Amino acid sequence: MDTAVCAPRAHNPIVFMDIAIAGRPAGRFVIELRADIAPHAAENFRVLITGERGISAANKVPLCYRGTLFHRIEPDGAIYGGDVEKGDGTGRVSGLTAEALFPDENFTLRHTGPGVLSCCNSGPDTNCSLFMVTLVDMPWLDGKQVVFGVLIGEESYKALDAVRRSGGDEGGRPKHPVLVYDCGQLYPSVISKKHADSRPGTASSTSSC
Repeated sequence: MDTAVCAPRAHNPIVFMDIAIAGRPAGRFVIELRADIAPHAAENFRVLITGERGISAANKVPLCYRGTLFHRIEPDGAIYGGDVEKGDGTGRVSGLTAEALFPDENFTLRHTGPGVLSCCNSGPDTNCSLFMVTLVDMPWLDGKQVVFGVLIGEESYKALDAVRRSGGDEGGRPKHPVLVYDCGQLYPSVISKKHADSRPGTASSTSSC
């Protein structure tokens, strides 16, 4: 697995998503956002995790991943989520700008193995709130989708496997609802910067929408 993706960096944000499958808690994704490599995509995801931007002025939807569903599961590929607007993968909302889409910044990081997060798009420079988490190595996406994060910790990968095993039909539609029932920022604390020297998971507070 690519150590450029997997090695945690001292000052990158650490965020979480708590996952429920068919109404039952299934674990937590803890995610290192690679702000050191892909700062715009990482910040887009971070503000949608915390909900700090409030309501979209354009379409009046909450700019937060809390309460959203993973709308597509491909057990031999990836899981897809992040549609804060429509919930089915057709929404186009950005956490960064008033515009729905933001451009690709680079393709430095790669889709190497499970647990890599990248922006879903419909072509060059069409990034929004939609994202995917890989379940396998997906090199054909390198140079096409911006990688901005990676799952960290054994429990995160157990939760990812639980989502994979929950399955999707032939079209990728989840067999059971897979819900982000809570999310927030673990490091650094968004309430107080005094904890900026804390390591992931030790910050005194989290922020969630």
